[in-house]
Amino acid sequence: MEENRQFQLEEAGNAKDILRQYDKGSDYRELKGFGAKIISAILICFTLFQLYTGVFGVLDAMLQRAVHLAFGLCLVYLLYPSRKSWSREKMHPVDMALAIIAAAVCMYVVVFYKDLVLRAGTVTSLDMIVGLIAIVLVLEAARRVIGWPMVIIALLFIAYALFGRSIPGKLAHRGVDMENLVQQLFFTTEGVFGIPIGVSSTFIFMFLLFGSYLEKTGMGEFFIDAANAIAGFAAGGPAKVAVISSGCMGTLTGSSVANVVGTGSFTIPMMKKLGYKSEFAGAVEATASTGGQLMPPIMGAAAFLMAEFTNTPYVRVITAAAIPALLYYFGVFSGVHFEAKKLGLKGIPKEELPKIGGIMRERGHLLIPIVFVIYLLVAGYTPIRAALGAIASSIICAGLKKETRLSFKDILDGLEKGARSALTVVSACACAGIIIGVVTQTGLGLKMGSMLVSIANGKLLLTLFFTMITSLILGIGVPTTANYVITSTIAAPALLMMKVPILAAHMFAFYFGIIADVTPPVCLAAVAGAGVAKSEPMRTGVQAARLAIAAFLIPYIFVYSPQLLLIDVSIVQVIFIVITALIGIVSVAAALTGYFKANMSIMERLLFAIGGILLVTTDYRLNALGAIVIIGGYMIQRSKSKKEVIA
Repeated sequence: MEENRQFQLEEAGNAKDILRQYDKGSDYRELKGFGAKIISAILICFTLFQLYTGVFGVLDAMLQRAVHLAFGLCLVYLLYPSRKSWSREKMHPVDMALAIIAAAVCMYVVVFYKDLVLRAGTVTSLDMIVGLIAIVLVLEAARRVIGWPMVIIALLFIAYALFGRSIPGKLAHRGVDMENLVQQLFFTTEGVFGIPIGVSSTFIFMFLLFGSYLEKTGMGEFFIDAANAIAGFAAGGPAKVAVISSGCMGTLTGSSVANVVGTGSFTIPMMKKLGYKSEFAGAVEATASTGGQLMPPIMGAAAFLMAEFTNTPYVRVITAAAIPALLYYFGVFSGVHFEAKKLGLKGIPKEELPKIGGIMRERGHLLIPIVFVIYLLVAGYTPIRAALGAIASSIICAGLKKETRLSFKDILDGLEKGARSALTVVSACACAGIIIGVVTQTGLGLKMGSMLVSIANGKLLLTLFFTMITSLILGIGVPTTANYVITSTIAAPALLMMKVPILAAHMFAFYFGIIADVTPPVCLAAVAGAGVAKSEPMRTGVQAARLAIAAFLIPYIFVYSPQLLLIDVSIVQVIFIVITALIGIVSVAAALTGYFKANMSIMERLLFAIGGILLVTTDYRLNALGAIVIIGGYMIQRSKSKKEVIA
């Protein structure tokens, strides 16, 4: 095992460069000397502010969000240079000036909060100047941390607000003057300080901090070792290890690219060593890592936004996501298994693997915080309280064993890492607030929804298809959180007009916002996986999309059959749905791989694919038909496999 780990570490030498290349949020300055101490102090103060308000109660909405954004923008300008040519080891004077201005314009709302409330919408000349500067700085921060695509989308929405009267057709509106737009976007809770930044300043930050402490305790290594002990010896063992460990880590990190590079540095070299092609190894890691945001209990930042947008308790959101997430990972796991069987790949010898009993004795206590946070959520505690309890328990539980105990420096590092990991979310949420502010002020959401329904000629399937395409296109350059905000703001109203349950409509947008990371032609997670695997990016993306096929099917199914999201369903129905859906997903995975018990012909692939899709639905008649089709395909495969054995 030690030799394997050494091999993995040697192969992972370029992981950090790959992460910087494909994840803009990870491409920050690494300062030294006095500059590093200043940044550390601000990061720690940011986290301490969040912890204080989490423990003693959040401030008024505008105050909480303004202070949160002040810290966030200040740190973005200090850590992310405007140009690639600027030094990564020391701060540029321009960035320092912008950091101070960004903090000042946000704190303007805090200092003059009472005056702004008493003026009740009247904007002074100074307000206009501050508001305009703030909006520009939010856009620039988003450009640095996220990239141009989201900034361009926000600018188009601003242009629509200002010049909407000139647009012909149903999208025209009476227009908004600059004064009203600035007021809406920066001096109300309907713009920059809207729901996205509100959720970022409360729930999301706390769970990111929880994730940073779990990583500090060595949870990533624990997941990899436990996955090796559980599945490393099976056919295609390292690939199955990647699926299990990346799924577990993905729900904590919330970043598919970071998860690919982090976990993939260990799993991809082992897959290649076993005999998997480079493209497939990179694809397995990308697909497994991306799905982490679909996996309860933490999921990604967008899940917290979904709870707010739909006015649904967070525990209800993660409960609804449970069966689809299970189907997704079962589909990936099945695809990996059938690929291994098809290629005749063996697992890692058991003597080279750790024992699960030993792992649990040494580090099993690290699982307690995850169990504890699930308990707190189910028991009815707010997400903030649940996260606070989980953070405290992660530090306490790590201290139960000397090997995992956190030092004071580790605790400070955790405070820093938690704040740093929040900067991408802060930038995305603030910029998304601009888009939501325009939509609210102009009524664009309902207009776009009506237009979408009209283009689809009132057909639900076409409306879903157009929503999927919109989300996948946005995924080319917009992170999951922002993708979900934009798609749910524009497309979800169309689905609601067609009587789709609100949670199903938003979950549909959420799924395709995430799966865009493994959908060609851009597929950032797959491209990052290709970087680690040293494979051809597009082929890796195609393989990843094939492995993630369940994620393309399941959203359509839970829109037509909300029972999959545990909406209006009994326990007996749940058991039946899970069993039939699992068999269906396995069948579809076998069809796409072209192997079950033996290599498949085109006709056998069709039988397994059609039967599998019918089984994943929640219609009993279609389930029965699917079972008959699958049994037919199985009998053919069984006969073929016996002939191969005799031969």
